[in-house]
Amino acid sequence: MKEKIFLYYTSDLHSHFENWPQIVGYFNQKKKKHIRKKETFWLLDNGDHADRFHPITEGLMGKGNVELLNAAGYDLATLGNNEGITLSYDDLYELYNEAKFKVICANLSSVNGPQPDWLLPYTIKETALGTRVAVIGLTAPFETFYRLLGWDIYSPYEALDKYYDEMCESADIIVVLSHLGIHDDEEIARNYPEVDLIIGGHTHHLFQNGEHYGNTLLTAVGKHGTHLGEAFLEWDHENRQLSAKEAYAVTTENLTKDYTVSADVEEMKNKALQHLQTNVTSLDRSLQVAWFKDTLLMRRLTEELQEWTSSDVAMLNAGVLLDHLNTGDVTHEDIHRICPHPMNPCKVEVTGDELLEIIRVGHTKKLTEIRLKGLGFRGEIIGRMIFTGIEISTSIGEDGEERVREVTIKGSPIDREKVYSLGTADTFTFGRLFPEIAYAKNKKYFMPELLRDLLAQAIKKI
Repeated sequence: MKEKIFLYYTSDLHSHFENWPQIVGYFNQKKKKHIRKKETFWLLDNGDHADRFHPITEGLMGKGNVELLNAAGYDLATLGNNEGITLSYDDLYELYNEAKFKVICANLSSVNGPQPDWLLPYTIKETALGTRVAVIGLTAPFETFYRLLGWDIYSPYEALDKYYDEMCESADIIVVLSHLGIHDDEEIARNYPEVDLIIGGHTHHLFQNGEHYGNTLLTAVGKHGTHLGEAFLEWDHENRQLSAKEAYAVTTENLTKDYTVSADVEEMKNKALQHLQTNVTSLDRSLQVAWFKDTLLMRRLTEELQEWTSSDVAMLNAGVLLDHLNTGDVTHEDIHRICPHPMNPCKVEVTGDELLEIIRVGHTKKLTEIRLKGLGFRGEIIGRMIFTGIEISTSIGEDGEERVREVTIKGSPIDREKVYSLGTADTFTFGRLFPEIAYAKNKKYFMPELLRDLLAQAIKKI
């Protein structure tokens, strides 16, 4: 006898709820079919369902996402870095208290005190015919950030080593919910041959028809709900082995919306916005933003960053501010609207020579016009780099490029051998835009504060 098992999943939605009604509508159609045919099916989420760029996630600190997963009938979920390191310790600790699904993550634990009641390393699901399916969750080990927030994050391989043998003994099929990225998924497939299926994410890769890697099938659906995932497993009860396994990424673009879900999302948004109506300050004049100019609001934010991080110099890109502020009351909704990025302040140490190179690159047209996606940035374009704590003299060449001619700090030239502290956004410590920052030995991240927390303080001083 052969038994069919169906897994449906989402990954890296990042609170792009514009696709959620289609996704849930599709799942609901599949549920009806499987119930009618008495087939086993489960719904899973592979992390980064929540993203604080969206007012639903910001206003309800992720609990709105959990409510939507509950309403959709999810069975299992793991957490991604957007749940793990953009929320405060208390907010993450309480995030899944009302979850009607199991939350599995084998490489995360609280540093002090009891572990959250909802946190499990793995679980074993059993089909109606007794087939046992072990599902283990693993998330990207951003050790520095988790530690600052009060969490321990372990190597996913250490976690797998800890539970692998007992899963092999206790289950017929092993599935990994992996919010690790494509390269780690391949490494797991190479070294843990009893893993049958890896549902991948984090690096936003997309496998239309799954990828076989040794004994393991890898599947992934990109980001933002443009695709949903489905996997089909066939268990041969007589031979005690999988006789077939397939995986597909289904585009959501032309799927039918469930308008009840659309209404639920809209209701959730209104509920979240009510939480963001707290007044921050009142302005007696409007404050404009411009991505390629040095504006008052952008300069005050950069100055606040310099003060907050106690740095010699601060640098921030004008593209982090997305809209103007009008005269009158300014609420947390306004702050979130114009600065939605889950970006943290940080401080790095660089030599004067490195600082001069950062300043030079920061003034190039090539850098300011980059359309950046990811790394915490939720805007459109990097924009002009604003510096505080230093005086910069530039000139425009015949080619239209702005070139740095002289840089002084407190009236004196930059000492190329001296070490300076630079306050900036954590985004620049991840990528290759500024190697001097990315590879700096000494970095200090400020968490759980986000740039918009500093913006709120800066606006009060204008």
